[in-house]
Amino acid sequence: MYKFFSQIVDWLRSFFFTREMELSLIGLQNAGKSSLVNVLTTGSFQQDMIPTVGFNMKKITKGGVTIKMWDLGGQPRFRSLWERYCRGVQAIVYVVDAADYVSIESSRTELHGLLEKPSLRGTPLLVLGNKSDLPGSLSTQQLIERMELQALLEREVCVYNISCKCQTNIDVTLEWLTKHAKS
Repeated sequence: MYKFFSQIVDWLRSFFFTREMELSLIGLQNAGKSSLVNVLTTGSFQQDMIPTVGFNMKKITKGGVTIKMWDLGGQPRFRSLWERYCRGVQAIVYVVDAADYVSIESSRTELHGLLEKPSLRGTPLLVLGNKSDLPGSLSTQQLIERMELQALLEREVCVYNISCKCQTNIDVTLEWLTKHAKS
């Protein structure tokens, strides 16, 4: 019963209060950033996504929150753009291929190097271990350890395992994002 009233209050609140969020979606190539954007915007998964060249911007509205997402290319030549698009956002969303053991070290190095930038100090970080549906993918705890996320002390850090293909934990991801939107 409480949930029902809570939903009605949220619905009524959406008429009077709009909230916005801007985030940057980053990670190495083939981690699933564009797949995540596609699942969030269309509700469907496409097996063969074209890699992002440079960046794309998409907006979605979920639960009275308009989310502006910068989907940044993960190829080495685009990583220098990450800081510029992460400045001033409400959250940085870092997508990791949790089934690609070879790229984890490189992914950790890129993430920690980016977060050392003074302009990004304190920005909340959401790390998503994508492809959790694949055999042998890292658990959330393994991802925290391998990415050395416990060392990130000066910001809020949250970690979820997701699967864009199976749409696992997409709902909790959206919930985390909407809680970090500004009024």
